[in-house]
Amino acid sequence: MFLGTLSVLGLSVQVARAAAGVNQQIADLEKANSSQLLYPTDFTQNIVPKAIHSHNDYWRDVPLLTALSFGVASVEADVWLVDGELFVGHEMAALTKARTFDSLYVQPLLTIINNQNPKNSFTSNQTTINGVFDTSSGTPLQLLVDVKTDGVQALPFILRALQPLRSAGYLSTFANGTFVQGPLLVIGTGNSPLEQIKALEPRDFFFDAPLTELSVPSNTTWTPTLSPIASTDYGVAVGVCGIGPISQAQKDNITKFVQDADSRGIKSRFWDTPGWPIAAR
Repeated sequence: MFLGTLSVLGLSVQVARAAAGVNQQIADLEKANSSQLLYPTDFTQNIVPKAIHSHNDYWRDVPLLTALSFGVASVEADVWLVDGELFVGHEMAALTKARTFDSLYVQPLLTIINNQNPKNSFTSNQTTINGVFDTSSGTPLQLLVDVKTDGVQALPFILRALQPLRSAGYLSTFANGTFVQGPLLVIGTGNSPLEQIKALEPRDFFFDAPLTELSVPSNTTWTPTLSPIASTDYGVAVGVCGIGPISQAQKDNITKFVQDADSRGIKSRFWDTPGWPIAAR
């Protein structure tokens, strides 16, 4: 409240006038685009990352960005090598010249992470790199590259496509026996070639392990530095349970596969989980 002066019939009368309420103050600041309300890393402001995988992410309204808007921490792109270029789509008939791996994923991610890491006097001594999520800058975004064409032929082109992100220091990397987490964790699946990925040194393109083949202790192939995740087809490994409750045998299968992966420090992923009826989800 504050006092104002009102002239009535030539007489000066003091009256009480209400100050602008909090909602008006907010509106004034927002309308003025006040610098008090702005900060440079607000691309994912208030978005909390979640352990959700955007399978066939390129089908979303806007690839990558729609997933990030919901806090999805893992996205997947089907990649085809055609005439020396990497295109994204579910099948050959869905490919277009404009929808490339570079345009839909590499360049947007480069821009996003660049913007999350402004260079100014406040960050001059910063030694870590922020990820895509402003509320959890240490959470990496997992990018699965599902190779649809010949993996041996495609791998050099995929590695070359990732070079802008690599040069910026944004890729999680395994080198000299040490794993260094970056803002991005890129994992090959589909036709990705195991032996060629094992031979990478340094390695910043990893391999999606077969979740159902981790139970043999003597098999030393599968480590988190080669395969941070392991995946399998839910219907094949567990059995479809779209109608009626999940059985004890199916629950035991899920538990066994997850525990096998956990014992190796590897995360689990089941794809093609029941989607219909809705209650089955």
